[in-house]
Amino acid sequence: MRRNKFRGLLALAGILLFVGIGASSVQAGMFDDDVARKQIAEQARRVDDLKYQAEGISARIGKIEESLRNQPVLELVSQIEALKREIQGLRGQIEVVNNGVENTAKRQRDMYVDLDTRMRRIESGGGMPAAPGPGADAGAVSPATPGTSPPSAAPPAAVAGATADETRAYEAAQLLRRNGNYQGAINSFQSFLGQYPKSPLAHRAQYWIGDSYFNLRDYKNAVSSQQKLIATYPDSASAPDAMLNIASSQAELGDGVSARRTMDALVARYPASEAAEKAKRRITTLR
Repeated sequence: MRRNKFRGLLALAGILLFVGIGASSVQAGMFDDDVARKQIAEQARRVDDLKYQAEGISARIGKIEESLRNQPVLELVSQIEALKREIQGLRGQIEVVNNGVENTAKRQRDMYVDLDTRMRRIESGGGMPAAPGPGADAGAVSPATPGTSPPSAAPPAAVAGATADETRAYEAAQLLRRNGNYQGAINSFQSFLGQYPKSPLAHRAQYWIGDSYFNLRDYKNAVSSQQKLIATYPDSASAPDAMLNIASSQAELGDGVSARRTMDALVARYPASEAAEKAKRRITTLR
């Protein structure tokens, strides 16, 4: 009986031990699955984080590459814009200079038309030199009346003392000058002076040589030619205009001091001349 109970107890203990071992195995198995899942989830999160970081790095690399590709283009665009601004500034300066040149050319044309008219009037005997004022040399030209039209030129033969040959040679040179062939006019007037050094037109030929040099912008030769006129023909009616031409040439050469000095001398020597009146107006711009 006791043996049967003992055996029963042993069997029961065996059953309980088996059940306990099975339960422990089940719990252990369950514990291992949870850890594995947690580890898997953790690894998945790390993988996601790495993917996110990789995507961020890839995006940054793309931006850097794009910046590197566009950098030369940006520099070129900047340089082009700077050049455009410089070109616009230069265009503005060119317009200012062109306007100045046009205004200067117009003033010169007006001046020389006026001079030509007055000189032709003197040569034709249509205008007599004005009586010199106090301290003035003889031969100052009387100013033309403002607003009047220039008188028609008398025939070249009207020049007192000039022969027909002299007149023809002189007029041929004048025609070249009026047509704008200033170098041809210089050559013709110089040839005229070589042939007719004592002609009553010689001082006029010398003046127009200087005037033609001025129109060619050869200001040094213009000055020397007009100085020669004043030295050779001190009583010439062309002397005031020659001095004004000298002053204009000196101003064009950038020698404002000499130009002002010449104009002051012109006003002092020929105060009643029209050239002196023009000099007075120009002196104010040189001071």
